[in-house]
Amino acid sequence: MSAPTTTGTARSRRPGRSATPAYAFDAMTVDSALDAFFDQGIARSEAYGPDYEALWLSLRDATRGGKRFRPALVIGMYELLGGLDHELVCTVAAAIELLHSAFVIHDDVIDHDDVRRGRPNVSGTFAGRARATGADADRARNVGHAAGILAGDLALTGAARMISLSTAAPDVKVALLDLLDHAIFATAAGELSDVQLSAGPGHVDLSEILAMEAHKTAVYSFELPLQAGAILAGADPRTIEWLSHFGRQVGIAFQLLDDIQGVFGDARVTGKSVLTDLREGKMTPIIAHARSTTAWETIRPVLGDPDVTEEQAVGVRRALELSGTRMSIEKLADEYLESAFGLVNQLRLPPTFPGWFTSITHTFIREHHEPV
Repeated sequence: MSAPTTTGTARSRRPGRSATPAYAFDAMTVDSALDAFFDQGIARSEAYGPDYEALWLSLRDATRGGKRFRPALVIGMYELLGGLDHELVCTVAAAIELLHSAFVIHDDVIDHDDVRRGRPNVSGTFAGRARATGADADRARNVGHAAGILAGDLALTGAARMISLSTAAPDVKVALLDLLDHAIFATAAGELSDVQLSAGPGHVDLSEILAMEAHKTAVYSFELPLQAGAILAGADPRTIEWLSHFGRQVGIAFQLLDDIQGVFGDARVTGKSVLTDLREGKMTPIIAHARSTTAWETIRPVLGDPDVTEEQAVGVRRALELSGTRMSIEKLADEYLESAFGLVNQLRLPPTFPGWFTSITHTFIREHHEPV
């Protein structure tokens, strides 16, 4: 990949600028870019009837309340490498946040979830609307799923549109849209693999689960935002390529830690429940590892049981602790993080890079224990 310019002028970049501290960035500008996108979409939707307008309103609501993790990576990487065009980078960061919303909405449809962050998601909202007009449960569910699929599609195309209409130079837009395409392509592959691994019987290796997690989450959550920030700042091709490897390693580490929190964390904080994964028979890293331990005797009878109880879930947690599975997954996550930061010395990045990224990792993975 070539190293494109940012806006065609040298004023967009200066060397040696310190990156914004983790999450202490101008989220208001990112939110303003998203608001402008939704204001336009909602206004256009009015001509197509109240249901379509309601869909756009629900999509807008679905993007609110997040921690803006990916925008922080885009902006931080850009500023770390000397980027100065604040409005441009915030527009691209907003587009990547919109992409995240698309994946979350589609993932909820795939998982048959009607709630997100403690409130009805797009599918749940439209299922509720259908029930309110007299639809039976099956019909209401179908309406909800359809709305979720359509809203996710609108967010996907919206992300590409935001980048296309940005003030970036033409070659930069092409590079960013190539990244976006790769992220969507890889994430779809990972999502399909997730469904397939959980659907079929038989042994699943931990390596297969990690590959799935890398494609489903690491590519768009870490590789994409880091590389996008670097491209906007005019980084050289080697740096951009290196950030892909770095983002992949860190992304896998995050997923391992996120998996642990999904089992052992407070569901009111994480938004996840071990009951959900057990009932669906979901193949996660911690479940795959447990197959080769004494914990499997406790897990196997309840995995995929739609009637598994909280008491049984407590037994699963205890078995995972006693078998050393939790400790093993935590150690594996640390190894991936060490591998990622071991790559730092291979390139001459600003000396503040390790501290900046470690701050994000520590704050939002080690302390908050919340999914990003």
